[in-house]
This record gives sequence, C-alpha cells and structure tokens, in this order.
Amino acid sequence: MEDILSWFALKNVPGVGNYLFKRLIDRFKSPESVFNASNENLIQISGVSPRVISAIRKREIPQWAKKELDLVMERGYKIVTMSDPSYPALLHQIPDPPPFLYVYGNLDNSITNIAVVGSRNATRYGIATTKRLCTDLASLKFTIASGMARGVDTAAHTGALMGKGKTIAVLGSGLEKVYPSENLGLFHKIAVNGAVISEFPLMAEPEAHNFPIRNRIISGISIGTVIVEAAKKSGSLITARLAAEQNREVFAVPGSINSFKSAGTHSLIKQGAKLVEHARDIVEEFSNLIGFDFETDGTKPKVSTNGSLSLEPDELLVFNALGPYPVHIDDLARKTSIEPGKLSGILLTLELKGSIQQSPGKFFSKEVKNNGL
Repeated sequence: MEDILSWFALKNVPGVGNYLFKRLIDRFKSPESVFNASNENLIQISGVSPRVISAIRKREIPQWAKKELDLVMERGYKIVTMSDPSYPALLHQIPDPPPFLYVYGNLDNSITNIAVVGSRNATRYGIATTKRLCTDLASLKFTIASGMARGVDTAAHTGALMGKGKTIAVLGSGLEKVYPSENLGLFHKIAVNGAVISEFPLMAEPEAHNFPIRNRIISGISIGTVIVEAAKKSGSLITARLAAEQNREVFAVPGSINSFKSAGTHSLIKQGAKLVEHARDIVEEFSNLIGFDFETDGTKPKVSTNGSLSLEPDELLVFNALGPYPVHIDDLARKTSIEPGKLSGILLTLELKGSIQQSPGKFFSKEVKNNGL
C-alpha cells in the first residue's frame, strides 16, 4: 500500500499534471525516486520549476487516499500504475497517460485493441452493424475497447461478448458510479471477460467534462479507432481526433446520406478515414503487424497459422506514423517524440523486419506489399 500511496502523493503535487508526471516517471522510474531526487536533477525536467520542486519536497498524501485504497481492496478492484507490467503498452505512448488506473477485472498490455465508439442514440442499423463488426473482430482475438455508454458503445461491448472475446470499458466516472445505471449487469460481464477501467476516483460522478478526458484513453489503448454513427458535433469525433493525434488508425462506418447521425462519419471518410464495411477492412490495415489470411470466398477472415505480433510498442508507434509517402527522419522524430538515436535503431529494426523501406536522404515509408487481396 505504501508504494501506491506514493503515486497518489505525486499526483497530488500542485503543478504536476499527467504530462509532467509522465516525464518525471520516464526519467526517475518511480514516485519514490522523484521525491528523493536532488534539486539539480529535478530542475532539468521540462516543466519543473522551483515552485514545483518546493511542492514535491512537502510530499503530502491526500487524506482520502488511504480510505480510497481500503475501498479498492474491499470491492475487489485493483490499481495499476504506469510501472505495472499489465498497464496498457500503447497507453504509455501518448503524451498524457493517466499515472494509474482503477481496474475491475483483468487488464493486460496487449496491443491488439480496437476502439469502437459512436452515437448514444444509435439507429437499429448502427446497433446491428456494431454488434456484427465487434463479434467478428472478437472472434479474431482482437479486444474491443469502448466507453460503455448507451447506443454504439453498449453494442460494441455486447458484440465482443457474443464473439466470446475480450472487451475493455473506459468509464467517465468512478467504478462505484456506473453510468448509465442500466449497464450495471454489463459492467460485471465485462469484468469477467476483460476489464472496466477508470482514471477517476471510485466515487467520481459521471460529469460532462470527464468524458472528453476519458476518450484519450479509449483511443490511447487501441491500435485503431472505429466510428459508427456520429453527428457533425459528436463526442465520438473527439475520440477520432485524439486517435489521429496519437498516430493511430481511424476508421468510419458509412451510413445513410439522409441521416444526420452519419454526417460525422462521412466527414471523417472525406478526410481520409478508412471506410469500414466488414471486419476484413480493419484486419487488412494491420496485416503487416499481425499475420492474417482470408478464406478463398473473401467473406470471412480467419487467423493465419503464424498470427503472432511482430512489433514492439515503440516499433508500432513509429510504423503507424509512416505512410506510403516518404517522411524525413527529423520530421518523424518530431511526430513521435522519440529521440533521434533511439529512433534510428527502431527504424533499422523495422527495415530488417521488412515493414518499412528507406529512400535516399534518410526518408522512410511503409513497405508496400501485394498480399493478393
């Protein structure tokens, strides 16, 4: 418990938000090491001022923290910190990951997560399409991530369970404040077949400003985000924007041209999101990362015999930042926030794996392969 309390203590330091928290952990590895670091070492971290150092020296554990941890254990939840092996690997790569997550169920660091989000007031078409898509993806061993909201989110989790797969729900409230309340049964089912997670304290209410904040986690734990039925002004479009900013793939399911509920998804397609009709459209996008082939009739995807992951999280981040057109290594370093020396090593590894190709002048692009589809 003392170790977890140090995470609460650092998060409680005025001036230490998620961005700075990540920089501190990247440098010092643990909150204890941050508290024990010299002023000279601390001041070298971008964002650390003398005022922040002074606040770090006070090291105050919130009064509610111990009661919070007691309730976590009483309810059978867990707290997973950034240094825990089960903390989602892809979430480490975003600039402002939550320092720790409240978890109900079993969380792992798999990178085969696909986010599926959309309208709370979905049509029958939206619900049916989401369930079918997520059932197929789950049967292919993808984990479906969503927000457990009404409509498309609920259909996404339900579809994953129908496909006997795993699913992750990211809440915009605390685990003790399940929202919407009618999804309490789904809340427990998800925990058996995946995990319900939140960065908010257990008793946090589902306040409106929490949901855009949680959306970065939905996209952040996933290699791609699928939008189903989103109006032009929709929270789902925030998730799509965040996914793009995180160098993750964005997909959109088309709807009727007469439906305002699909205006947002159609706009995404115009902007370059990949149009999705079947699970195959998503699987194809990641064929260089995960080994898949297709049955001869081309209608039903199946896992190939060598369906193991070929890329590490850092390699995946760089790979996703590239496209068919060459990008200079300096631009790639800025895009991924990876220091040049490390980036060069990752690019060499990707090149040796046949995932990317180098052009004269230190330009890199994805290797275009003919997979016969």
